[in-house]
Amino acid sequence: MKVPRTITHDLRLTDVREPFAAFLTQTEGLAEKRGPLLVQLPPSLSFDAAVATAFFELVRGLHEGSVVCEPRHATWFSPQVSALLGTYRIARVAADPPPVADAATPAGWPGLVYFRLHGSPRTYWSRYGEHDIAALAATVRRLPDAAEVWCVFDNTAAGAAMENAWELRALVTGDSAPE
Repeated sequence: MKVPRTITHDLRLTDVREPFAAFLTQTEGLAEKRGPLLVQLPPSLSFDAAVATAFFELVRGLHEGSVVCEPRHATWFSPQVSALLGTYRIARVAADPPPVADAATPAGWPGLVYFRLHGSPRTYWSRYGEHDIAALAATVRRLPDAAEVWCVFDNTAAGAAMENAWELRALVTGDSAPE
């Protein structure tokens, strides 16, 4: 479930208690099907420790479930930010294509690993090839058993997401894709 743009893009993580609480209330009926909350930040939002800390404190004060953060500004990719995310049990998304090199690697809280694949080289359109899916499957299989793992394919424009998801599932679990 993606946290609304009003919170991430318009209000830029500040003064968001009311809209965040409303979002949680509106989505609580999904229970465990809500999955991790995705905090996708705008590319223009640079890291500000005070703003980030206040926001993550608010998030954890209102929500105990899984949370992932997909920053897109280069200032969010540092050991300091990873440590802050870890403090609040928030995983950093591993994104493709990555806005900066470090964005391709998961970081933050290690109890959750979340891959968000938008299609590459053409965002939203490109299908991931056999080699790409095999490499991702190998990465997923190497993760610690304690880690919750999510992989979201967002290369939906030409319908490749579903095929890629089934291919990855088959390689990770040994189950075959449906005919």
